[in-house]
Amino acid sequence: KGNCWDNAPTESFWGRLKTVSVHGQKFATREQARQAVMDWMAFYNHRRLHSTLGYLSPMQYEQRWYKAQRKKAA
Repeated sequence: KGNCWDNAPTESFWGRLKTVSVHGQKFATREQARQAVMDWMAFYNHRRLHSTLGYLSPMQYEQRWYKAQRKKAA
């Protein structure tokens, strides 16, 4: 039996993408739509600060985590 929380992060991500990036937008080409999504994903992962992560971006948090893991392994 699956846990109802398994999909929560993914559903949250796609919900935010739809409402913030593409809702109400009219794109002339598929490439313009793709670029809008890619720009938003770059913001979401690299510049958006998250309070749960100590006000780091997800990418900064992950880089610190990997660095700490390498130190533990050494």
